Amino acid sequence: MGKYEQLANDIIKHVGGKENILSLVHCITRLRFQLKDESKADDDILKNMEGVVTVMKSAGQYQVVIGNHVPAVYADVCEAAGITVSTQEETREHKNVFDALIDTISGIFQPILSIMTAAGMLKGLNALFLALGWYTDTSGTAIFMNTIGDALFMYLPIMLGYTSAKKFGLKPFVGLVIGAALCYPAIQQSTLSGGGEPLYTLFAGTLFESPVYMDIFGIPVITMDYTSSVVPVILICFFASKCQKQLNKLIPETLKFFFVPMFTLFIALLCGFIVIGPIATFASNLIAEGIMNVRNFSPMLAGALVGGFWQVLVIFGLHWGFIPIYINNIATMGFDNVMMPFFGATFAQTAVVIAMLIKTRDKKLRALCVPAAISGIFGVTEPAIYGITLPRKKPFIISCIASAIAGAYFGFANLKEFIMGGLGIFEFPAMIDPATNNMDSLYVGIIGAILAMLVGFILTMLFFTDDKAADTIKAKDASVSEELLDKEIIAMPLHGEILPLSNVKDAAFSQWILGKGLAIEPDQGEVVSPVNGVITTLFPTYHAIGITADSGVEILIHVGMDTVQLEGTHFHPVIQQGERVTVGQKLLEFDMEEIRKAGYSLITPVVITNSSQYLDILETGLKSSEELLTVIR
Repeated sequence: MGKYEQLANDIIKHVGGKENILSLVHCITRLRFQLKDESKADDDILKNMEGVVTVMKSAGQYQVVIGNHVPAVYADVCEAAGITVSTQEETREHKNVFDALIDTISGIFQPILSIMTAAGMLKGLNALFLALGWYTDTSGTAIFMNTIGDALFMYLPIMLGYTSAKKFGLKPFVGLVIGAALCYPAIQQSTLSGGGEPLYTLFAGTLFESPVYMDIFGIPVITMDYTSSVVPVILICFFASKCQKQLNKLIPETLKFFFVPMFTLFIALLCGFIVIGPIATFASNLIAEGIMNVRNFSPMLAGALVGGFWQVLVIFGLHWGFIPIYINNIATMGFDNVMMPFFGATFAQTAVVIAMLIKTRDKKLRALCVPAAISGIFGVTEPAIYGITLPRKKPFIISCIASAIAGAYFGFANLKEFIMGGLGIFEFPAMIDPATNNMDSLYVGIIGAILAMLVGFILTMLFFTDDKAADTIKAKDASVSEELLDKEIIAMPLHGEILPLSNVKDAAFSQWILGKGLAIEPDQGEVVSPVNGVITTLFPTYHAIGITADSGVEILIHVGMDTVQLEGTHFHPVIQQGERVTVGQKLLEFDMEEIRKAGYSLITPVVITNSSQYLDILETGLKSSEELLTVIR
């Protein structure tokens, strides 16, 4: 529980207890309950409770007004009442599938970033110590170091099963078991294929030819190696969360304790092994075959495709289709040149992280960048990808571009690897032809690695913006004095008719509970920044924006009444939370006609949420068409 544990328990008690709560969501300032019986809630006690601003009833909801710290209170209420935050929260971000998937993966990795970075560092150090000859790869020390470094990456699905479960509202230990099942040795393709001939082969003679080594209830299972994989466990946990939800509705209360997790595991893993394995196998084979065909036409283009998409393929576990080609080429020809254009990806990713380290002022990000860059040099890029570049999207795309350019060069120069080498800088020796000691490929590899790093570094320095730096809020615009101002002018954020807050049919605003200010009845569907400052809050449903001015004034712009119910529909933000903005910069577009058709008022309160810290708030907007408020210190 967090710092609001006592407040959370008191709120639950006086809304009629946890059994009286049907659902709970929150908007920017208030907890929004749906209660079985509102008469069981004690309005007077809640209104006078320390930490509660007031109580309101609107849109079929029992609303407890808390203030700007409502997310923290909401989390504690959910924990105390046994409500799963991930499945009950109403506010959803409206994103395309790609963005949503990246954000989901990044969120799932967030809890294990520190230990992942530590493991990557240990793997890198072990590789360095082996290269220096401090001990041999068969020594107990090497085995010990490998065990620590490899454990997390080999059993990554177990970790991700736990964090995915928490993300999707699945019982965490059910997710953990799903991850463990995916890592079970007997289910791995490498184990099954090493145990003898397949039972039979599906789609023989076609691109989708698949040996079947096991079946479940007579259903053929096309297996893959799930250890170190990412997407399969996330997909299965997501499906399991849906199963759990339905099973909770179907199974009687007295039997839920063991039947719900039992059937959830059975159904989710059965479907996972039968569906996920074949999809991943077919997709990876299709991609590998496609690259082979492209290479016959243009080695340079094939190299660019392998280099550019290699990191994406690894994330989805689709790179395995190249491994048989790689092994077969080395066994039959003595070298591989099909998969090798991937080699620049490690160095591109590392260079991007180094550039971010130089540019960022965010202390937390810098703390991640240093070990991620070190482990990246030794070929361990997971901390860089999942902890740094992928969540921020643009740096990840830059690393893919840099890797594609290096891959094109590798394809053109015919980079070869003669033995199965190490990772990162320790892969260079594998590019020396052991039969002739010819080092041409080694030179190609070094030039390509430098090219990948240069392109990645330069593009990141040019295009990466440190929007989410923790100290951005303290940055001063050149036009703002270093000394505290005597007053702050709050410009008009919307074009329209200015009204006193008393005209707003919401007591939280009309009674100045959330702060002093004015309201605007807009006649244009556009919100602009009223100050120079930072977007400190962009609510996921986009109907409300919080801005902290350079002078410290905190402004809330709440477009419409109860528009949180629209869940972001008809709202189109053009900025992100954490972004620095200037006066007059466009923040948000909204469809006035459609919102009004949906039955919502567009009257927009603009309030100073930290009004109590100032001597006075003057309603200058009633007299001026350019200024809305003047904050006096």
